[in-house]
Amino acid sequence: MARMTDDSFWTLPPDRVVRGSMGHCNLTVLLPPFDVDAGTLPANDPARAAEFAASFGTVDEVLEDLGPRPVLDVPYPYVRTDLDVVQAAVWGHVLGFSDPALADAGDDNPLLSEARSLREWYPDARIVGRVDFHGGASHTEDLVWLPDGTMFHAAGWAGDEPFEVTGDPAAVASALGIPAEKLADLGLDEEDPADIPWADLAALALAESDPWGRRQLHTTAFRVRHTEFATSTMEELYFVEG
Repeated sequence: MARMTDDSFWTLPPDRVVRGSMGHCNLTVLLPPFDVDAGTLPANDPARAAEFAASFGTVDEVLEDLGPRPVLDVPYPYVRTDLDVVQAAVWGHVLGFSDPALADAGDDNPLLSEARSLREWYPDARIVGRVDFHGGASHTEDLVWLPDGTMFHAAGWAGDEPFEVTGDPAAVASALGIPAEKLADLGLDEEDPADIPWADLAALALAESDPWGRRQLHTTAFRVRHTEFATSTMEELYFVEG
């Protein structure tokens, strides 16, 4: 077992400077109706947001409510303690979660793992995940999972192999009614999947319901104790030279 520090599983000091960084690092659960405009969503419910955050497999315990944060305030972890801050929100029938522990270097696919749990809890939902980690190069993990089981999951290092794609991206696009010209613009027919901007396809799956770019929407930030496994993974990931 890792040596615990500061009531956590970290073995590194709180002021240790983070070397890797994250961009998008979120999962969205969109319950019916799917054609909602995110600009009309109700305010975040902090109590339900805390319950939602606590339900994730990366979180051992929610320790502190840090208050509201605009969704446009993308967290940029600078020191180790910043990695203990997650954001969660319940905007009516749209739920969102952002956590540095969702990032990966290609070993475990934590986004897919969490999406599997969400699929069981919310069988009627459209689940969309986007993660972008930079540690010298960019590692992305993107996912769209529809209520009928149609899905795609893409993960790998940009411009590198192997870049793994499972499921059927074209079937997802067809089910969502995404026009062929938009798919062409994305380059979905590229021979090398590492060249396809999978996060853009995930964004099309949310369309106007995407809450993460809405200036008026807020999440609640929470300081958490991550699980031992998630903490160990972050120690390897976020303190690489790059």
